[in-house]
Amino acid sequence: MPIPPEVTGEEIDPDVRQELMSLPKGLAEEVSRNLVMVAQLIDEDPEKAYGYSRIALRLASRVAAVREAAGFAAYATQKYSEALAEFRAARRMSGGVELWPVMADCERGLGRPERALAMAGEPEVQKLDKAGQVEMRLVAAGARRDLGQLDAAIVTLQSPELASSAVHPWTARLRYAYADALLAAGREREAREWFAKALEADKDGATDASDRLAEMDGVEFVDAFDEAEESEDSQESDVVELDDDDEDDEDDRDGDKG
Repeated sequence: MPIPPEVTGEEIDPDVRQELMSLPKGLAEEVSRNLVMVAQLIDEDPEKAYGYSRIALRLASRVAAVREAAGFAAYATQKYSEALAEFRAARRMSGGVELWPVMADCERGLGRPERALAMAGEPEVQKLDKAGQVEMRLVAAGARRDLGQLDAAIVTLQSPELASSAVHPWTARLRYAYADALLAAGREREAREWFAKALEADKDGATDASDRLAEMDGVEFVDAFDEAEESEDSQESDVVELDDDDEDDEDDRDGDKG
């Protein structure tokens, strides 16, 4: 797969670059460039990102960062079995626990919410940093909802992190998940309050809280592009009708001449 010449591989995270130093210089550079492409494309074009991750994996499968990147690319394309295998391999190589929540979410993706809940109770969770623990709470709440345990999902999300007025990178997503669970339970007034709180914390647009609020308020959005297309179609229709009228008038004139 082609890589733009401006991608040098130097854009890679310093920790990942350090891991790649175990490879010959030329190989390390090629792997780095593919990993940069994965990072750049994983949100906008996950299938392409997956393709680059497979190249990096073929070149350096014994590097934990490469296995992790391959896992996230597979996860983004909903290849949960493959993602879980890559995350497990990366964890074995690095010895860390950071991937524990996304591994549990892969279990959910594979239709095994009970396993995700079991993982939420394992000692590894206590070794996670605060962001990881919040992520694990989100996964556990999702697993509860998978099992139809809506009230339990709501209780799972109720935590000091949810109650805190401080804003962290995960705050908007936590508040949003809570609002969504409340709405599913029919608690609309509370849901609206928490969607508003999620929006307040969502500086990067990580959620669609604003759209959900508008939807609850009965506001309907019209796509400007679709509206323009409809206007063009209407104008074309008017032109056709005018042309038809002109032809009829011409026929009438011909008849009068006869």
